[in-house]
Amino acid sequence: TTVRTGSSPACEFSMVTFAALPHPLTTFFHIFFKIAAVVVYFVCTLFSSAFVFNFISCVLLLAFDFWTVKNVSGRLLVGLRWWNEVTEEGESHWKFESLDMEGLKNVNAEESRIFWSSLYLTPMIWALLGLVAIVKLELDYLMIVAVAMVLGVSNIVGFTKCSKDAKNRISQLASSTLASGFSGVSSMFAGN
Repeated sequence: TTVRTGSSPACEFSMVTFAALPHPLTTFFHIFFKIAAVVVYFVCTLFSSAFVFNFISCVLLLAFDFWTVKNVSGRLLVGLRWWNEVTEEGESHWKFESLDMEGLKNVNAEESRIFWSSLYLTPMIWALLGLVAIVKLELDYLMIVAVAMVLGVSNIVGFTKCSKDAKNRISQLASSTLASGFSGVSSMFAGN
């Protein structure tokens, strides 16, 4: 769906409407908890100087995000799921499942793009926030960043192991990120 924001064609942008997706509510919450955790991290000091309240608020949102991604959106948006089983002997066994090739054909490309890009982008954002916390010497907020990184990377590892074409997806994401970064830098120099 194209949304017009002005009279100039340069002011147009393409925006996904959740209602057009096969799983709109799942896609919304897949993104919502990630954004909410980052927003609360930024604004928590404005509303409360008590670190414990800020920590609990952020960690609850991060836990909601982890659970939603692992148990709901991973299964519905990309057809992947992972979990851990402990046997009666106390041994831990990790299980990774993916839809068969026929089932993967039914995965919506836009939902898959949203899933994978937000899955990889979120830990990068938290890593940057961790660097900012170190520079500002707010070392207590590194605990929130650490929780966010552990949960985010856990989902990345779990879903990457599930995905049959994860290596292709990672290399495509890396090459598109490098290409877009290079084109942005080259356009800056070309404009001068």
